Amino acid sequence: MITLHPEIIRKNGKEESVILPYQEYVAICELLEDARDLADLDEARLREGDAPTIPFEEVKRRLGIE
Repeated sequence: MITLHPEIIRKNGKEESVILPYQEYVAICELLEDARDLADLDEARLREGDAPTIPFEEVKRRLGIE
């Protein structure tokens, strides 16, 4: 898990914005992208159901990539 070091900006006594160190921001973006990829994969698996598949090694063989 990421440890965050936020700097909270307040306006008129209310929390309005957050400043994060750049590396923490990048790490959050990567986690969100990974989560989106997993959601897309789950959706594709549901959509495809029991469709026939080809093992990755067979695809590489057919493409001449070894």
